[in-house]
Amino acid sequence: MKFTAEIDIMPHANLLDPQGKAVSLSMGNLGLSEITNVRIGKHITLVVDADNEESAKAKVEEACEKLLCNQIVESYSFELSV
Repeated sequence: MKFTAEIDIMPHANLLDPQGKAVSLSMGNLGLSEITNVRIGKHITLVVDADNEESAKAKVEEACEKLLCNQIVESYSFELSV
């Protein structure tokens, strides 16, 4: 079966997010001062060929932990669909 994984990777909430801070400051310059606390991360979509959903989840977790996410400064979450 082919599963599609939608993965979101974000910096840990207690760490500084320089990109998010820059965008937050720019919002005020654009007249959008009501938008604050911007956090910027990554969204990754991939297809996993697996026998079942449990196996697909395991493969996505392995990919996130070994390559896609730096767990020292980032966390990840994902959803699978068929």
